[in-house]
Amino acid sequence: MEKLSIIVSVYNERDGIKAFFKSTKEVLEGLCDRFSYELIFVNDGSTDGSGEILKEFVTEDREHVRLIEFSKNFGHEAAMTAGLDYALGDILIFLDADLQHPPHLIPEIVRRMEAGADIINMVRTKNKTAGLIKNITSGGFYALINKVSDIRLEPSASDFFAIKKQVADVLRKNYREKVRFLRGYVQNVGFNKDTISFEAPERVAGKSHYSIKKLFRFSIDTILCFSNMPLKLGIYAGLFSGFLGILLIIYTLFTRQGAPSGYATIIIVLCFMFAMLFVILGIIGEYIAILFAELKDRPIYIVKDIMGGKDIC
Repeated sequence: MEKLSIIVSVYNERDGIKAFFKSTKEVLEGLCDRFSYELIFVNDGSTDGSGEILKEFVTEDREHVRLIEFSKNFGHEAAMTAGLDYALGDILIFLDADLQHPPHLIPEIVRRMEAGADIINMVRTKNKTAGLIKNITSGGFYALINKVSDIRLEPSASDFFAIKKQVADVLRKNYREKVRFLRGYVQNVGFNKDTISFEAPERVAGKSHYSIKKLFRFSIDTILCFSNMPLKLGIYAGLFSGFLGILLIIYTLFTRQGAPSGYATIIIVLCFMFAMLFVILGIIGEYIAILFAELKDRPIYIVKDIMGGKDIC
């Protein structure tokens, strides 16, 4: 009998985690005649009592529920990576604990996997709780990264996705960067892919932990990890500046009036050129920061405790 691994990252989800657990268990029990399963919760340093509730789940169903506790908050990407590393299933399904990734779609995911898909990308068609700014910036992010990188990411793909064991083994062994974008890796490894569209319902409780600032930081890191195009901006800026210089030489030779004068013109040109220079230096600095993080080779996460883990259905 094949096994399902359901991997759930949890950070301060005390108010909604019980509803998620109940809904997901009902779905998984409906598949129990064909699959054994493990429900892996990764407690990413929660401070609101979520960890105690997760321990209750383990006590209630030690055969199916596993709890991985971090020593501190390492972030959503690290939590999903830990679930990936510890999962034992033939099919791994990643989703969030806020019920915006509907558990009732798990049977459809399994059906598509049995039909031959190795990877299932869950594409969000609508998010009721995301504001206008987040929806616009999300679309802009995918458009930009598809433009500047050599890979193509599925627009509006979410952290709700599924992979088979063969894909999981590749990600465990070969994709160990410290600055991570797991859903991007999933779309970059090849294999047979399929897509399921879904509409994200409202959060069952609480609010998103991703602020605009965090999303911006995450987007910058992702673009730099998947593309070297920003490093080439210096070349393009140099060519553009050289082109402007040639135009100025031509103007001077043909008019014989000397270089155009004007205090305002000089200041504007200097401000523009220095702004361009500092942007390029900032981009180089970001790449150096990523390289520095990789060279330090610190752990992606640190596990404090593991509970549960049997897989008898």
